[in-house]
Amino acid sequence: MLELIEAALRRPNLIAFVLLLLWGLYITITHHNYVKKLVGLYIVQTSVIFFLVTTGAKEGATVPVIMSGIEAPGADDYVNPLPQVLTLTAIVVQIATLGVSLGLVSRIYRRFGSLDEDEVLEKLG
Repeated sequence: MLELIEAALRRPNLIAFVLLLLWGLYITITHHNYVKKLVGLYIVQTSVIFFLVTTGAKEGATVPVIMSGIEAPGADDYVNPLPQVLTLTAIVVQIATLGVSLGLVSRIYRRFGSLDEDEVLEKLG
């Protein structure tokens, strides 16, 4: 158990990722206001992006582009471009889903006059 704690303390970025993920899930589950639920989901998505960025970093590595006249380093000396591509894709998806979700929440408020989940479900049933 002590070894696990020591290993976690050597990687504070993973601790921050887990804390952000749990905080976002807590907000999403415990609050009944739809806007607060969206904020919680946004925090969860941001924590995943943070995780992708921190796992894609590599100290002393170079971009995976081979230029003529320069000796190509070994494969271990390159940065993996996949986490960077996934991060850009996740940011685009995050913005799109947030925009659509805010539009739906706006429509719910116009129709039911409330953003509280319990009140909306009561008016539906």
